[in-house]
Amino acid sequence: MKMRGRAWKFGDDVDTDAIIPARYLISTDPQFLAAHCMEDADADFSKKVKEGDIIVAGKNFGCGSSREHAPIAIKGAGVGCVIAHSFARIFYRNAFNMGLPILECPEAAAALETGDEVEVDLDKGLIVNHSRQATYHAQPVPPFMQRLLEAGGLMAYVREQMIQG
Repeated sequence: MKMRGRAWKFGDDVDTDAIIPARYLISTDPQFLAAHCMEDADADFSKKVKEGDIIVAGKNFGCGSSREHAPIAIKGAGVGCVIAHSFARIFYRNAFNMGLPILECPEAAAALETGDEVEVDLDKGLIVNHSRQATYHAQPVPPFMQRLLEAGGLMAYVREQMIQG
């Protein structure tokens, strides 16, 4: 599973309220949430982000509440992947459950900058910064988690398994 896009860098401890402010939790519609994704950190993020772009962050991305709205908003905004130094554990699991690819890679999280052209290979855990000719290695996404992502999340995966029998 590969993706390529422009990096959008955020700092440490980006909580779920920064990802999708609580005032918008009136819906689980991905497009509604996407329109407000990251708006308290960057008011124009949802207007500037393009399909396949990549969020880059520091330590503890997705901390705070356990709301599933956060990965839904990010995915709905078209973000192809989130790379961070580390993730809050509940966000980590929610991301895969919602079908949002994420990678932990402290080196890439520190080095990537907003605007860098980044390519990610989830199968190999490879992150290439084409803007700076640099390569980083993260733990590859485990096969079962890749199946969740390919299906579009946990619920879609379960539906597929039920149909298959």
